Amino acid sequence: MGKNQKMPNSNDIAKELSDFLSKKFGAQVKIVPSVLLPDETTPEVKPPPKKQETKINFSIKPEELVEHLDQYIIKQDKAKSILATKICTHFNRISYMKEKSLDFNDMVGRIKNNVLILGPTGVGKTYMIKLIAKKIGVPFVKGDATKFSETGYVGGDVEDLVRDLLREADDNLELAQFGIVYIDEIDKIASSNNSFGHDISRAGVQRALLKPMEDTDIELKVAHDPISIMEDIDHYRKTGKKQKRVINTKNILFIMSGAFSEITKIIKERITQNHMGFSANIVSQKDDNAFLKKVKSEDLINFGFESEFIGRLPVNAVLEPLEENDLYLILKNPNNPTILGKKLDFFSYGININFEDKALRLLAKFAYSEKTGARGLVSAIENAILDFEKKLPSTNIEKFSVTEEVINYPEKVLNELIENPHHSKWVEIFDRISKEEEEWIIQFLKDNITRFNKRYNFKLNSEKINMAASIYSSNIMDIDKVLDKIKDTYDQVKKIEQYYSDTHGVKVNLTEDAMDYIIDQHINGSVGLDAFYKKLNKDFEYGLKLIREKTGITNFDISLESLLDSDSYLENMIRKEFRFQDEKKETIEDKTETKIIEEK
Repeated sequence: MGKNQKMPNSNDIAKELSDFLSKKFGAQVKIVPSVLLPDETTPEVKPPPKKQETKINFSIKPEELVEHLDQYIIKQDKAKSILATKICTHFNRISYMKEKSLDFNDMVGRIKNNVLILGPTGVGKTYMIKLIAKKIGVPFVKGDATKFSETGYVGGDVEDLVRDLLREADDNLELAQFGIVYIDEIDKIASSNNSFGHDISRAGVQRALLKPMEDTDIELKVAHDPISIMEDIDHYRKTGKKQKRVINTKNILFIMSGAFSEITKIIKERITQNHMGFSANIVSQKDDNAFLKKVKSEDLINFGFESEFIGRLPVNAVLEPLEENDLYLILKNPNNPTILGKKLDFFSYGININFEDKALRLLAKFAYSEKTGARGLVSAIENAILDFEKKLPSTNIEKFSVTEEVINYPEKVLNELIENPHHSKWVEIFDRISKEEEEWIIQFLKDNITRFNKRYNFKLNSEKINMAASIYSSNIMDIDKVLDKIKDTYDQVKKIEQYYSDTHGVKVNLTEDAMDYIIDQHINGSVGLDAFYKKLNKDFEYGLKLIREKTGITNFDISLESLLDSDSYLENMIRKEFRFQDEKKETIEDKTETKIIEEK
């Protein structure tokens, strides 16, 4: 190599080899540089970071969970109380035993709080369990009992649900072992005690569920899954060892649910035979739900469940059917996804949509007539405004109000809208309904102010309530997310306050009105928090330091008025302090002069 020649890098070597091979074998043969030496500029490839060990630190109390459910679920007070209490106890017990390093296996005869939920369709069984799992922070999977078999097939094995927890836990095995498995339509696997046909299969599914519901290891490798087989082969080729990963079910909570519409006959028969106490009065009740609330283990066994299966479901919760007014309250609930989802559908076309209160009552009436509970709300809304969702996106209409007239005379209103989309009456209707919606949200927040203040640990004053109502009305988010956004901004502003104090050696305290103003400005996009800190620096830094140096004062309250007119605030502060110093000086001089006169 010559004196002035530099050492070739991997790209140079690859090019020379490629040229040589191309000449010898044709242009099709190339060298990929990365298969040669790593270049000095090649970045180091680091392995992905290992997932941290999951630490279960569950501390939610039953009443807290009930309060959370109250924000989303209409009615069902008894069921919410049972579910919140037993599920909280289950996870708090796990947390306590882990903290004390106690072995679960030492507890002979330990019974999990597995739950059986009974209630008609569309009352919110699945929704409630999803809310609980999300609040707790554990993985949740749902299955349909009618799709299981005791022997298993692709997508239908009872154990597949447990394996699915690992996917929901982002492959975190420990977290997956504290998940919730929810199985719906469990009443469909009750047998009628015959010895042939479907009843054998149903009994088999019950038996297949026994071990997972209690305590067993389930292999994560699935015999009928080709991907699992390929992964095993690859692992064996690399390590020479067989791979065996299992998920244990002793801490997995199983929740079963079903309508159990036919079981009331069994309960009625049992109660009719018992003529003591209150039982005789219940026989005359027409409401089957009243009988369902009196369900016992013997009724479930007579219904077609094996005693061992029922023994593993020690907690029962009965949900009540929803009345027409309940469906209306669901639509009015600012956390309900039905109306929010429809708002999102229209907003995706650039159309703001709102719903008149009378329209919501009509929709609840139509949904109730379907006899499918809350599920009927979706179809009622779709039937009422589907034509509007089809036609309006092709126009330049930006605001649309669902009124009583829209539901009763859809074709007439749609034609009027398309013919004259910018008529002032449409704007007036939209603004009126928006105002009514804001007033409803304000009242909702006032009615729940104690709960919200406790939850967010800050004062939900009138300004914040009005702010939340305005944000809710002009955005597509439930009221919880609105309040989360306000609280998050509040916390960030408090951090800025503390950072300013630590940096400049003077303590600034933003008064409530100043804090509310900054939060509102930030959420509405008028000012960023970085810009606010820069403005705080620019407007107050030198003035406050001057006052500190001259007077020794280090604590300053910044009101909204001061924030908007910092010059006047600082000028008044300086004038006030210097006036105080002058008065103090004059007082000292007067006292000195008086003392001299007295001595003379």
